[in-house]
Amino acid sequence: MRVIKLGGSLSHSSALTRCMESVNRDYREHAVVIVPGGGAFADQVRMAQRHWRFDERTAHDMAVLAMQQMARMFKALQPDWRLADSVADIAVSAAPGLATIWSPQISELDRAGIAASWDVTSDSLAAWLAARLPAKELILVKSASIPASVTIEELQAQHIIDPAFHHYRESGDFTLSIKNQQQF
Repeated sequence: MRVIKLGGSLSHSSALTRCMESVNRDYREHAVVIVPGGGAFADQVRMAQRHWRFDERTAHDMAVLAMQQMARMFKALQPDWRLADSVADIAVSAAPGLATIWSPQISELDRAGIAASWDVTSDSLAAWLAARLPAKELILVKSASIPASVTIEELQAQHIIDPAFHHYRESGDFTLSIKNQQQF
């Protein structure tokens, strides 16, 4: 099984549809789970929190809802892909040739003890999911340039990957690839 996180920033251009086509073309022989970033929906949460100064718990829940909105948008763009909202649902139904889009549920993340913080974004949630399934590989697809020899720590310092990612990455036994949209 492969978990592929498609960054929310990919939705600001035609890169999202190109990446979806790549999933359909290049990963058909694998069971694939797509993790959507929050995109513009999460950007709105960040702006609202700055303006209204509400707490991290509320912002976290709203950011997860942003991922759910992106999951629904992905499903509309790829009607053959399946939508799943829990680890158990994915584990039972994932199969080669049919991508599954994860629409994370706040209650499942709460039961798992996921921190309600901007330190945990869809990147960390993708690593958490990959460890729970268990996946053989996690691929993070970003709109940012990714140098070939960059470390996780350098990507965190550049705010390309969230601060909690390393913790969730260590909890799984999967290979990790971080790719720019052009490399995917």
